[in-house]
Amino acid sequence: MNTITRRALAGAGMAFIFAASAAWAQSPPTRIRAQIEKADGAMLVLKTRDGKMLNAKVADDARVGSLNKASLADIKKDSFIGVAGMPQADGSVKAFSIHIFLPAQRGKVPDRHGPWDARAGSTMTNAYVDTMVAAKDGETLTVKYKGGEKKIVVTPDTVIAAVGKGDKSELKAGAQIIIMASAKQADGSVLAKVLYIGHGITPAM
Repeated sequence: MNTITRRALAGAGMAFIFAASAAWAQSPPTRIRAQIEKADGAMLVLKTRDGKMLNAKVADDARVGSLNKASLADIKKDSFIGVAGMPQADGSVKAFSIHIFLPAQRGKVPDRHGPWDARAGSTMTNAYVDTMVAAKDGETLTVKYKGGEKKIVVTPDTVIAAVGKGDKSELKAGAQIIIMASAKQADGSVLAKVLYIGHGITPAM
């Protein structure tokens, strides 16, 4: 592989990282979680998680990533993770989804805690793992982010995924996706700009 090709691939990879970083940081969050019912080139017919049908077009310059099935064993001290969960009375967060960021996303995706749109009242915490303590029915993580820290309760029901590369060719009927950034069109459809495909999982965040 020549130098120009390597640089082009590296540039494409970084472009995806920066686009994904901006999507993670959207506030207030607006995302589309769906299954692809039909795919015809760049045109998709989606069935959203609430049962609605939606037409979407994948932008020519869309960034496509993946969420790959992972486990608690893949999370280590100092791992940079995103935790979607429900705040508990004691100040902790009960995680229903954890995604492990790519190494290149460290320092690009903001570490922070704030509202999320996966479930009513849910939050997203992008943070670094400080400590991990085994519990009877899961694990408790202490994570730190700029300006604070949280105790994260991980249960057997928590969906754990690792962020990875994706490709437009994977956008086929049956694929489970989450669109992180999109633009609403005049005809009611959406233009998908940043999206993730579930590999072995349904994206839960």
